[in-house]
Amino acid sequence: MRIGELADAVGATSTTLRFYEEQGLLPEADRTSAGYRDYSPDTVTRIDFIHRGKAAGLTLAQIREVLRIRDRGQAPCEHVRDLLDARLADVDEQINKLVALRDTIAQLRDQAATPEPTACTAEQVCRYL
Repeated sequence: MRIGELADAVGATSTTLRFYEEQGLLPEADRTSAGYRDYSPDTVTRIDFIHRGKAAGLTLAQIREVLRIRDRGQAPCEHVRDLLDARLADVDEQINKLVALRDTIAQLRDQAATPEPTACTAEQVCRYL
């Protein structure tokens, strides 16, 4: 399968596929006699995995490591579980920070519910921040 066909099949661009190959996410493609990349059909499955990993918030380096484990003939399930545990902890921390930020903004907004422009000094810019 040529690169354009593969790109259409997986919803990516040829540039993205070349990048994945350069980054070691895809094995180097065979070449036709004319020099065109010729991907095997199982490349679609590999790219689908890459897209699912990205959707879960994994970095390309993390995805590459999972693929390397698989390419060595080992099941990467425990490694993936550990990555997902870490990612989940990161997301929980982000959510906690966003909740705290939202609370802070809500408090500031409540204080500014009835603006008093005359109470602001030039040094303060605005007393609500």
